[in-house]
Amino acid sequence: MKGHAIQRPDIGEGSDKLPVGAVVTPSGRISAATSADSVSQNPPFTRHELVALDETLSEATDLSLIRFSVYIGDLGDDASAGAAAVLPKVPEPEHACLIAVSPNAHEVVVVSGRAVADRVNDRVAQLGVTAAISAFRSGELIDGVISAIRVIATAAKRT
Repeated sequence: MKGHAIQRPDIGEGSDKLPVGAVVTPSGRISAATSADSVSQNPPFTRHELVALDETLSEATDLSLIRFSVYIGDLGDDASAGAAAVLPKVPEPEHACLIAVSPNAHEVVVVSGRAVADRVNDRVAQLGVTAAISAFRSGELIDGVISAIRVIATAAKRT
């Protein structure tokens, strides 16, 4: 899954008309988690978690001028290669930082586009992974991803 903000479509008055995996954030934007294959009728995250993730993605992008994306799913036998294959599919891949999590394999990979590779280097990526691990160990997937995004954005911001 990857988190992204989209413009609010004309959905009428109720949020019950939103697609599965989408929420209206306090600012009025819709944050949607999309599946790489099919739309799940039982999304794995609550609306509160999706809003928190969306707000973190927006804040991190504003802070660092890097386009953050998240992928949660199977990365294959080689997690690094799997994450590298996902990167071109995210918005603005040249300016992106992708945090890819393979929960079943217990792997976290951070990859970045060419335009930001000097700021999201191996050291910064490792800081993000380290920030995520303690929350992951407690079973808090979204909290771990949010921690990783915040640490990477802070470490990679332009001064």
